[in-house]
Amino acid sequence: MAGVGKGTLFRAFGDRTGLIRALYAARLEPIMEVVEAGPPPLGPATPPLQRIPALLDAVLCFKLDNRPLALALEETGNSSPYQAEHYERWHSLLQAVLEQIPGLTDSDFTAHALLAATRADLVEHLAGQERVPRERMQAQLASFTAKVIASED
Repeated sequence: MAGVGKGTLFRAFGDRTGLIRALYAARLEPIMEVVEAGPPPLGPATPPLQRIPALLDAVLCFKLDNRPLALALEETGNSSPYQAEHYERWHSLLQAVLEQIPGLTDSDFTAHALLAATRADLVEHLAGQERVPRERMQAQLASFTAKVIASED
């Protein structure tokens, strides 16, 4: 135990869900900083067709590296995972990059559909129950992303 009482935790974070959100946000922030302002392949100077798979790979790897935390956050039951602040950040960023692709007609839905492939419950099922190796999941996501983007042309 860290020497911190339950009362202290609840005063600082409100409840278990608040604690989970704060821990998730703290772990995600360094990745978001690179994604929003950093160098290629994640940063804004990267062409959209290379940046989109890199962004989705970053989401997937983050969720693989933080499986229990990501799953706990999605399972809090307080609201839809699509209303979570971290989801909105990823969606907005991905949608903005998708809008840079000429001929793509529905960047909002496409962003949602691509992010659905990185949901924590799916990642947990594939990595935990199905024992799909990380590299295979990354390759499958990259292939799926390429097909979705190509079908929009």
